[in-house]
Amino acid sequence: MRFETTVEQIIQRTPDVMSFRFNRPGGFDFIAGQYMFITLKSGGKKLEKHFTISSSPTESDYIELTKKLTGHEFANALAALKVGDKVTINGPVGDFTFKGKYDKIAMLSGGIGITPLRSMIRYATDKQLKTDIILLYSNRSEDDIAFKDELDEMQRKNKNLKVVHTITRPGEKWKGPTGRIDKEMIQREIPDYMGRIFYISGPQKMVDSMTAVLKDMKVPNKQIKQEYFPGY
Repeated sequence: MRFETTVEQIIQRTPDVMSFRFNRPGGFDFIAGQYMFITLKSGGKKLEKHFTISSSPTESDYIELTKKLTGHEFANALAALKVGDKVTINGPVGDFTFKGKYDKIAMLSGGIGITPLRSMIRYATDKQLKTDIILLYSNRSEDDIAFKDELDEMQRKNKNLKVVHTITRPGEKWKGPTGRIDKEMIQREIPDYMGRIFYISGPQKMVDSMTAVLKDMKVPNKQIKQEYFPGY
């Protein structure tokens, strides 16, 4: 379904990642993890791309998308938006979703691939679901961790949530795990991995690598869900 809406709030998440919140139109209902198409005007022409909804269905006042500002045409048009500007949204779309039916899930993510998982974790936390969730989230530096404060706050609030941040280029002050997510890290942080549904989201290279690792660990295909994030 197609809706017209307006920009309600713009939030700087990291030095190059921003969230854009739009008024949530009546009748726009979605499942955590789904995406939508955004159409906006720039330089006299219409631009359209799809983005995961980074807000949760439980956040009823707004719809949020979160984007790494890459310098490409659409990213620049997004960055130029101001509160009150109008955009068109079309959706929701997608089956990389979480409704709460699994007892245990594991999430593997890198960079901006966190957006559908953030939606799912917020949904589970707000609904006080009993689903046991373990998130492994990889970033280049501590400053690149989108939603870090919120993820840490939800972990304190939700006894069924474990968040593990790992950094590939750690600074001197970083005390947490380092390096990319690999077999050893999964085995260490998710010892009961065979009993979990895996959600993997991020750049295609990362998603393909994680899928290969899980298959090497004998995790059945039916327990692996994937979402690719393009690099623009």
